[in-house]
Formats: sequence, C-alpha cells, structure tokens
Amino acid sequence: MMNTKIYGIKNCDTMKKAFNWLAEHKVNYTFIDYRVEGITKKKIGEWLKKVKPEELVNTKSTTFKELTDREKELIKNEETVADLVLLNPTMIKRPLIEIDGDVYLGYKPVDWAVRMNLDA
Repeated sequence: MMNTKIYGIKNCDTMKKAFNWLAEHKVNYTFIDYRVEGITKKKIGEWLKKVKPEELVNTKSTTFKELTDREKELIKNEETVADLVLLNPTMIKRPLIEIDGDVYLGYKPVDWAVRMNLDA
C-alpha cells in the first residue's frame, strides 16, 4: 500500500478537485491542512530536496502578490524560501501531494495516476 499525503487548505477549489479525484480512484490518503495544523521548516526542507524553491511557491497566489519585491526575491533561495513559506504557508502550490516520498505540485491527476498505476 502506498503512503499518500496531501497538503493544502480544505476550502481551496483546486484541493476539492484533488479530493474528488482521490475519492473516485479509491486512494487512501492523509490530508494535512497547513493552515490549521501548520507546517515545519524540516518538512519544507524535505520538499526542497525534491523541488526547486520557485516551484514550491504559487506565484499566482494573492499571498505572493501582496509581498514586497524584496520578499519575492526570497523565493529564489532554499534557506530564505523556507522561512518565507513558514510565515505564509498559503503560498505553497496546491495541492502538494507526497506519494511514497515523491513530491507532486499542483493538480496533476495524470502524473498521480502514472505514479499510482491507475487510470487517469
């Protein structure tokens, strides 16, 4: 059985699509709402070993757009992006899904299906 975790915000429309897809495909998963439960710098560091800092951040989010130009520059560096995301977890691209340690960003059911050996 695969260890699948999905990180995001419960009320996000993209998250709802992801939840529906996972339910349709009968995928067991653990949901972590980082707005409610928070996120650790250690976890962010684990993700940054697998994805680039600028991939982790949703630059189209309202939260990102409200940052100063100086703060926006911080997403280019692993250390500074971790601190920035820790303060503003809603900037993390949603959903972030871990499948047996692999990290997928955004709603990409075809990628998930391939990784889980399912039909998209």
